[in-house]
Amino acid sequence: MPTIMGGIGEFERAMIRERQREGIAKAKQAGKYQGRKSTMTAAQVQAIRDRVAAGENKSALAREFKVTRQTIYNVMAA
Repeated sequence: MPTIMGGIGEFERAMIRERQREGIAKAKQAGKYQGRKSTMTAAQVQAIRDRVAAGENKSALAREFKVTRQTIYNVMAA
């Protein structure tokens, strides 16, 4: 009996996730689901890329621009 209940629960959760993905896709298509706005301007992004290419320390750049190191790595990856 517990196995059957567990299987039903897993199936229901899969159905919920599928409906959620469909809803998000429809919202994106309608332009309502855009995500968070960037905290950095295009000029700041270019400045970071140029300075990292010149060999500057990423941690120092993160402190200067008041962002996390991960943000610097994300800028470089994009």
